[in-house]
Amino acid sequence: MLSQSIQDYLKSIYKLQDNGMVSTTDLAKELEVTGASVTGMLKRLSTMGMVDYNSYKGVKLTDAGEKIALEIVRHHRLLELYLKEMLDYPLEKVHDEACRLEHHISDDFLDKINDLLGNPQFDPHGHPIPSEKGEMRKTSGLMLSDVEQGSKVQISSLDDSDEKLLGYLEELGLVPNTHLEVIEIGPFNGPIKLNVNGTEHIIGHEVAGCIYVESTQ
Repeated sequence: MLSQSIQDYLKSIYKLQDNGMVSTTDLAKELEVTGASVTGMLKRLSTMGMVDYNSYKGVKLTDAGEKIALEIVRHHRLLELYLKEMLDYPLEKVHDEACRLEHHISDDFLDKINDLLGNPQFDPHGHPIPSEKGEMRKTSGLMLSDVEQGSKVQISSLDDSDEKLLGYLEELGLVPNTHLEVIEIGPFNGPIKLNVNGTEHIIGHEVAGCIYVESTQ
């Protein structure tokens, strides 16, 4: 059984690597720990065969490390959906609660959650849930800030890095699977006016950059 700290490192490296090397600086920032702590853990993970680590180039997961990282991500995202769908947690609170729970549930308990939710494919933010075999679905989407005026789209996913922003988006009804129309776009990255289920909302360009959509036209 891997420690919670090791699991957190593997999950964070997976989140940051995006097919490239992760710097120790970025990893320390993500985990809110010192650079010395990161270096020590990466040497340990390298010895365990979980990562390829070079002090000058950074770190990336090995196949063994990625397999475990995806298991943790599966735990996390299924828990997020369970908290949202079954316990009616606000979208802005599911991440932290899932972080606390993900290390302490058995595979049997996770299977029960998966069955209860009907073998879901996406978490409440619209991000894919890894399969039981460790397969991660590829997703595509265009930032709402890049959509042309007059476009009709459906929200596919949200950037979940800012809890307060998630709460704001949920309050406006700007959540995954919602259909909307881009009514007006202000010049020079100005405000964007939306029609969401018959209600008009105006959001900033930066906020729109945290919303990913797919065309329905």
